[in-house]
Amino acid sequence: MEQNNGTVVTEFILLGFAGQHRSWHILFAAFLVIYMATLVTNTGMILLIQMDPALHTPMYFFLQHLALVDLCYSSAITPKMLQNFVSKNQFISFTGCLVQLLVYAVFITSDGFILASMAVDRYAAICKPLRYPVIMSQRACVQLLLGSYIMGFLNASVNTSLTFSLDFCKSHSINHFFCDVPPILALSCSSIDFNIMVLTVFVGFNLTLIFSVVISSYTNILAAILRISSAAGRRKAFSTCTSHLTAVTIFIGTLAYMYIFHGTNRSQEQEKVASLFYGIVIPLLNPLIYSLRNQDVIAAIRHMGTKCFST
Repeated sequence: MEQNNGTVVTEFILLGFAGQHRSWHILFAAFLVIYMATLVTNTGMILLIQMDPALHTPMYFFLQHLALVDLCYSSAITPKMLQNFVSKNQFISFTGCLVQLLVYAVFITSDGFILASMAVDRYAAICKPLRYPVIMSQRACVQLLLGSYIMGFLNASVNTSLTFSLDFCKSHSINHFFCDVPPILALSCSSIDFNIMVLTVFVGFNLTLIFSVVISSYTNILAAILRISSAAGRRKAFSTCTSHLTAVTIFIGTLAYMYIFHGTNRSQEQEKVASLFYGIVIPLLNPLIYSLRNQDVIAAIRHMGTKCFST
């Protein structure tokens, strides 16, 4: 990447939380605890679903991959952020920045489409119970999962390639704690109008598609639940959906705030807080949401605990 003065951009500086030097140790400890908890909870969810035959269903097949992508995109950004807290060297190479953005974008986009696939699964289970094994066959689940990863790779590859094809001459300092598209575009001396348009179109299309699938599924689910005569049956049906609906709402809301409704009156610090939420906090929230409100997962944890202690 050549600049106007003929030099080549080989690295960037991640400024991170430059104004928080006095409280860096508190932030480091907090984010380290969150990341360790994310590793433990998501890895635990993956292993629990893998080892318990009672959880070998389409719903938990998607939940297992949701935990995997949460683990991957959190690991793409958090270790480097933690390193920058304790190191004077806050540099990241040009290639490292590109790879970080690509990996992060692939998995966070896939996360959204896996959530949409889980909405389809809940629709089939509640609205089409007799045809559920046919609708959510193993082949259909694999196709939905592959589609989620393909959409993630398509979105990530297009926006990453467009971003890193720009000329950077304003600064090498990224005012963020990881390599994300908006703060990188701010460093370019090239026209970024096309990049912003493509980013908005891709994110807008993806979130609209995910939101449409979820709303359509849950509209039909709500209608089916209201037709259930038993109060206990309605409560059970609601309990299987509220966790997923909570996760989808948090995911879509934070990403829409960050990438679509990015007005000029929003400070960079506000964007960092939003990025912290969807990049670091949500990967921890998802397994907690699905475990604390899910009787099948709680029963599986108890069963595995009993088995371990008895052994």
